Amino acid sequence: MTTSSARRANRRGAMQALTGLSVRYVERLMPDPYLFAVILTLIVAGLVAVLVRGASAHGMLTAWYSGVWGPENIFTFAFQMVLILVTGYTLAEAPVLKRATIRIAATPRNQTQGALLCFTVSAVLSLLNWGLGLVAGALVARQVARRFPDSHFGYLIAAAFMGFIVWTQGLSSSIALANTDPGSPINVIHKTVGFSVPLRHTVFQPYSWLSVMIVLALLALAVWRMEPSERLAPDPAVFDDDDPLVEPQTSTTFAEWLENQWILNVLVFAAGMTYFVVSGFALNIASMIMLFTITAALLHGTPIRFIRSFTAAAKVSGPLLLQYPLYGGLIGLLAYQGAEGSTPLQTVLAQMLVNGATPYTLPFLTFLGSVIISLFVPSGGGHWAVQGPIAVDSALAIGQHSPAYLGLISMAVAVGEGVANMIQPFWLLPLLAIAKLNVRQVMGFTAVAFVIGLAVMGAMTLVAPWLV
Repeated sequence: MTTSSARRANRRGAMQALTGLSVRYVERLMPDPYLFAVILTLIVAGLVAVLVRGASAHGMLTAWYSGVWGPENIFTFAFQMVLILVTGYTLAEAPVLKRATIRIAATPRNQTQGALLCFTVSAVLSLLNWGLGLVAGALVARQVARRFPDSHFGYLIAAAFMGFIVWTQGLSSSIALANTDPGSPINVIHKTVGFSVPLRHTVFQPYSWLSVMIVLALLALAVWRMEPSERLAPDPAVFDDDDPLVEPQTSTTFAEWLENQWILNVLVFAAGMTYFVVSGFALNIASMIMLFTITAALLHGTPIRFIRSFTAAAKVSGPLLLQYPLYGGLIGLLAYQGAEGSTPLQTVLAQMLVNGATPYTLPFLTFLGSVIISLFVPSGGGHWAVQGPIAVDSALAIGQHSPAYLGLISMAVAVGEGVANMIQPFWLLPLLAIAKLNVRQVMGFTAVAFVIGLAVMGAMTLVAPWLV
């Protein structure tokens, strides 16, 4: 007679078999993330040549260049995103938080519990700051792998990355924050209708936080059931930067004395918090960077410790700095108009997906379009600059112009980007740099998270129009 424990084992075995199949296909088919971006560029160039009237090789080359280095270049936004990542990493490496990470990583009793811990830390912190959540889960995974040397390190890192799926519904959501700032160059709603959308109409809506809870519960179940039986030991070099913190030595020069004056960091923190209060507690991309910078400075104690930690954290941003120009070029190609008055590829793709939409189907169709476009533009704010104008115009065309509905449309784009991250390797790069793994050792696991996220967030965008 089949017992309940046997049935649970069978279900867990089915998930392990599905994950194993996904891992094998990813290992065979997924190129290096840089080559992935190059291949996407070639695909977009081919689509532009076919679908954009009057497209020419010279015009396409100029559009590609403009997207990277031209007047509408990606540099400002790219630098903001890198700073969010680096300040989040620096904060996670502050002595008090690093000790907390080591203590937390000591609680799991096996590999599965360790993976669930990595997932939980990443998810909770991603809702506060995506840069902090993105790297903190990986730092916990490093400690868990140290405790369980027979674990599969790729599985632990994948679990940490899965928690990142909800960052677009958190306090550092670049699209939601841009909607609040009239001066933001990517506040598409304000540019179109003349008003901004506060966070209460986006990340604080019931449809948003309910879907967060559901997707995290299902992903936690998936992490538990997909535990691999094989072993993947971490590279010993992973632990090179994981030595106990060394207290600063006695200062022997005036310069060293200055470098160890904690009061200087306190003054920086006080100045930043004073401005935050005076500004009315405004939350936007710039203020989030400022808050995490000054908090990291305060928690690191002395200026020199903060400087060294920030410098070390900047190393993980190298792969992003390499690839942002390619994705800037993709944005330029997507916006390229061949002949005068012709429709750019980004508009062609977005309109194809929302054609014939109603107020109840537009968010869902916008979500599907977001998933597709995110493969080409894997950056929340940059993606919103591409798809946002079409999404907002489509809402206005069917008579939907309330802040709540436009907030829902922006969140449909945002959650599509979060889901697509599970199969788009761009934001996995910092974790791979920390773990010294390649994308094929991790993304086979996260492909399962993509399927779950697609189902849950798709359902959210179908239900939400009835609630706003």
